[in-house]
Amino acid sequence: MNNETARYIINHFPNLLTTTEKMAIRHSNISFKLNFTIHDSSSQKVKVAYEKGWLNTDSAVLDLLKDGYDTFELNVIQRIMTETPEKVYFNNCPECGRLARTPYARQCRCGCQWHHIIQAQFRFESAFQINGRGFFLIGKLIKGEIKEGNYIDLTPIGLNCKPIVERIGFALKHHEGEVWEDFGLGTNELNPEQQLYIKSLGSFPLSLDILNER
Repeated sequence: MNNETARYIINHFPNLLTTTEKMAIRHSNISFKLNFTIHDSSSQKVKVAYEKGWLNTDSAVLDLLKDGYDTFELNVIQRIMTETPEKVYFNNCPECGRLARTPYARQCRCGCQWHHIIQAQFRFESAFQINGRGFFLIGKLIKGEIKEGNYIDLTPIGLNCKPIVERIGFALKHHEGEVWEDFGLGTNELNPEQQLYIKSLGSFPLSLDILNER
């Protein structure tokens, strides 16, 4: 596995990183931004970075980076692909097979496009479980039309799954005297761990694509 693939996983599936790995990435990023002043203990910028915890003195963190950042990336990906390979979605071009830049890209550098699979776009805001009816993602329809049998592309939020829309409901919302209806997309294809992760996200600005095929 090369570093391009490693960065794809690290950038788009950060939920699979350990706390120590995240600290190592931050340490490396700040070190790069400070350039060669990292070894200058008298530098005010370096002092501030250590005080705020942006730079790390933890041996466990520094040990991950001892062979350089590229090697660190490959080691992280080797761990992820050994422990939880099923949680990583590789968005490969249907024509040339090359890995796209992001899990939610719909075109390849070779020129191939697959935008036609997008049925609608949905702005996620919250989620909850209804006994006997399944797990519902609540939000707003941004564009298009959602039908039962479509698929919710959850790869942009770090989940390697596209659960089917089994039910469509409406949730009445109230805020400061205003009343409106949000969409509820019900599915039974998410396990408890995935449901908990989605609930922990809260609302986020990225719209989810609703697809007509997986």
